[in-house]
Amino acid sequence: MRHGRTGRKLNRNSSARIALARAQATALLREGRIQTTLPKAKELRSFVEKLITTAKGGDLHARRLISREILDVEVQRKLMNEIAPKYGDRQGGYTRILKIGVRRGDAAPVALIELI
Repeated sequence: MRHGRTGRKLNRNSSARIALARAQATALLREGRIQTTLPKAKELRSFVEKLITTAKGGDLHARRLISREILDVEVQRKLMNEIAPKYGDRQGGYTRILKIGVRRGDAAPVALIELI
């Protein structure tokens, strides 16, 4: 039974899931919106929203916590200097997921995840 277990496995081991989340979060924060499958988008939403909430702190500790997950220095700066202040008065809900259909090859549900 899965009582109290959160998150999806996405057919990956734990290190591959962490790498996927970091890579997709970096792309989302850099570009503002990305296209991916629906289960990946739902997992990415919680990961990115926690990063933005941490970045809203704005202190050195928040910068170090962000740098553990986002390895691109330019994206770190953008998150701390542009994205986090924009959501200063908002209590969560920084991303939006739009379902856009199915993938042609395997009929996987495709979604667009974007920053609001």
